[in-house]
Amino acid sequence: MGQLNPGELSPQRVAEDVARHSYGKLVAFLSARTRDVAGAEDALSEAFAAALDEWPVSGVPRTPEAWLLTVARRKLVDAGRRRHTADAAGDTIILLTDELFPAPDDEMEIPDDRLRLMFACAHPAIEASVRAPLMLQTVLGFDAATIGSAFLVPPATMGQRLVRAKSRIRATGIPFSVPGQDELAERLQAVLESIYTIYTEGWSDPAGTQERSRGLAQEAIWLGRLVCSLLPQEAEAFGLLALMLHAESRRAARRDAAGEFVPLAEQDPLRWDAAMMAEAEAVLQHGASMAMPGRFQYEAAVQSVHAARRYSGQTDWASVLLLYDALLACTGSIVVAINRAVALSNLEGAPAGLAALDALEGDARLAEYQPYWAARAELHTRAGQREAARHAYERAIGLESDPVLRRYLQRRAG
Repeated sequence: MGQLNPGELSPQRVAEDVARHSYGKLVAFLSARTRDVAGAEDALSEAFAAALDEWPVSGVPRTPEAWLLTVARRKLVDAGRRRHTADAAGDTIILLTDELFPAPDDEMEIPDDRLRLMFACAHPAIEASVRAPLMLQTVLGFDAATIGSAFLVPPATMGQRLVRAKSRIRATGIPFSVPGQDELAERLQAVLESIYTIYTEGWSDPAGTQERSRGLAQEAIWLGRLVCSLLPQEAEAFGLLALMLHAESRRAARRDAAGEFVPLAEQDPLRWDAAMMAEAEAVLQHGASMAMPGRFQYEAAVQSVHAARRYSGQTDWASVLLLYDALLACTGSIVVAINRAVALSNLEGAPAGLAALDALEGDARLAEYQPYWAARAELHTRAGQREAARHAYERAIGLESDPVLRRYLQRRAG
């Protein structure tokens, strides 16, 4: 993120740029000292409102971040004084101590506590389904309506969930800290899962035409870069970033000129973003050099093998299968098992892939899982089993909610 040059921009533009680049940093600084995320957001909102009133008259300060932080901190202190509760007193004393010895606005250095905020959002005491939305709001400044739309939850319901989560952070004393080495791997996984959840919501809209998910993929990649910069020794953070970059590099190829779905095997590799692929490879290699393999690195490595088709003209299915074996041993995921069966079919034929899918039939979740039925349909088709393929396509089409993917399945069924 580049440095702002306030003298060259309008007050409103400066405020917008600070909000984009530093909102989470400022919320993190304030809430890490009070554990009151909602209070920090309210105080910062008031500070931005004050900036829009004062900057056009008095001019934009040399360091807008520091000006906003000073105003927000005073707002929090005032709010703490008004509460007059024992709990609030301790928080207010911390902020008052800062207020007694303020650094000059143009010299104030603001610690980057965003990683601590992300760990608080992904704490085990926070319900798993709320962690990604909470991160979107506190670190990136998304409002409840936008988040609710992205996750297909009514805005009022999403707002209530976010309020409850923030109240839980304060009430249970969830720490704003990076966990110690003994629990870092497990807690970091929750942070990375939350970021990946944000990415997958944006991934579902390759054309970028759906208002509800617009920009989420880019925001997730931004968060991935942030975690890598703040935890440079964590290989899985680099694995996640590489995975997202590889996936994002193929965005333009996932739809044809008419907007119809194009599966990976049929995509034109020349439409893939070569620069983004190269960055993904460099990031993945950097993570691999730490010799701490994990789920996201394996998934990124699978995408790396697919990306090599741009240069070799073919997919190394033996390597894909080996990576899925490692990934399955690492996660035990039914989704990975399905992908492994498809990879096996490309290496040993459709009957081998179908046998691998048959071995999964005892899992009740598969009855309503569209990718399972789509995979069965494709493999039955390759095996010449027309009736079984027709049945599987009907199940897959009935379970698919995306009209573009549904049309693709209907064409394949035909």
